[in-house]
Amino acid sequence: MSNFIDFNSAKKLHEMQAGQNRITELFTIKYPIIQAGMIWHSGWRLASAVSNCGGLGLIGAGSMYPDILRENIQKCKQATDKPFGVNVPMLYPNIEEIIQIIMEEGVKIVFTSAGNPKTYTETLQKEGIKVAHVVSSTKFAVKCEDAGVDAIVAEGFEAGGHNGRDETTTLCLIPNVKKHISRPLIAAGGIALGSQMKAAMILGADGVQIGSRFAATTEASAHENWKKKITELQEGDTHLTLKELAPVRMVKNKFFNELEDIYRSGRNKEALTASLGRARAKKGMFEGDMEDGELEIGQVSALIDDILPVETVFSHLLREFEDAKIPTLL
Repeated sequence: MSNFIDFNSAKKLHEMQAGQNRITELFTIKYPIIQAGMIWHSGWRLASAVSNCGGLGLIGAGSMYPDILRENIQKCKQATDKPFGVNVPMLYPNIEEIIQIIMEEGVKIVFTSAGNPKTYTETLQKEGIKVAHVVSSTKFAVKCEDAGVDAIVAEGFEAGGHNGRDETTTLCLIPNVKKHISRPLIAAGGIALGSQMKAAMILGADGVQIGSRFAATTEASAHENWKKKITELQEGDTHLTLKELAPVRMVKNKFFNELEDIYRSGRNKEALTASLGRARAKKGMFEGDMEDGELEIGQVSALIDDILPVETVFSHLLREFEDAKIPTLL
């Protein structure tokens, strides 16, 4: 049995390097590594840097007004001749205008999330756009396949930001989703090392989506205070909260404690909404307020100790992937 596992691992590495992987073929990229389209982090600098390294960079439309999104797409096209995409959280306003801009600017890859995959998949695919959708459960992965998406991102609840209500870990989610779908599968949540990338692929993923590790890069558009904070986080410093609205994993700070006070006073949805409505995410991650801002990051932040250029992150991921050894059972 151990020989089979070793062979399978070696085969996946060979396929990744040789460009015979389903994700690299789908998106015409060198490595099956996707940078998550994180709000307040994923501007054109980060997306183009990831694409230039052979992965797939995503511009995060969730924190951009339509004109800012168009500007970022245009600058990304100037900064790279490699494929890149746009991540579109469907719960945000201006969604129709955002989709129109994506099509007008000739973007060929879109990752959608936080909504029904049927809503825009066919519209985008008619324009020659590849569509991937992010889910947190096998049930919704099957719905994605029924909707005709080109790839599925299955994200465990270790991930930062908006998250699944069921709190299913990546370790459990990926093999279960793999059993029920035939589309290319991308693992997300709790992946910042090459060894974790290898583990996800052994579980059945064709590639990985990485957020937190790319949040702490020189090219990320987030505030330097926040990047430094990421490198200081330890196990247990993040928590999944706001299930009454939309589950979010965030850092425990003054703002988080205010939310906890609201919970203790009766889990008032109106009070939670009012507290969130003060541009908390922008205040924290983009403007650098580490106490009153909302700080979204994954559990894997406890493994991130430094702010690095994207190129260095890639070299580490690839070396760690190759060096990760699977112990024999006998």
